[in-house]
Amino acid sequence: MNPAVEVILEIIKISVPALVVFFTIYKVMGKFLDRQYQMRLLETKEKNQSSSLPIRLQAYERLSLFCERISIPALLLRLKTKEMNASDLRFSMMIAIQKEYEHNITQQVYVSNQLWEIIKYTKDDTINTINLIADTVDPDADSKELSTALMAVLDEKKVMTYDKALEAIKKEAGILM
Repeated sequence: MNPAVEVILEIIKISVPALVVFFTIYKVMGKFLDRQYQMRLLETKEKNQSSSLPIRLQAYERLSLFCERISIPALLLRLKTKEMNASDLRFSMMIAIQKEYEHNITQQVYVSNQLWEIIKYTKDDTINTINLIADTVDPDADSKELSTALMAVLDEKKVMTYDKALEAIKKEAGILM
């Protein structure tokens, strides 16, 4: 045989097994490093979850309190005085709802977008209900007239939006536990 062909055959005999070993090690190391990365990622997630869990639970607590505080009965108990007329009571309720909302707006960072939309809907529904009923009452009438009209409407409603919001909060918080 030609000496050049023999040299080429020897190089191939040595190179092919070396390439097979190289690619095998490359694949094994790639899988190993990928698993190590996944393990580190999981450890980091667990560490972050354990430190963020109390903050998220606090957010659910605050949003529950928000729903309770903007409920019409709670607003009436907290805000209505004998000296108020219907217009003053309406204005006080709107301010109280807006302040509560602004106080809790940062909680949206810790809850799902769907839950935050429910919270916003609850706020808006409460405001709309108050405005709708207040428009039927003389603004200069006694605040008792507005509160009576509001309570009558609430008695007719089968499902209150803030009760549904509280259920949604409990459900989402329950997923964390």
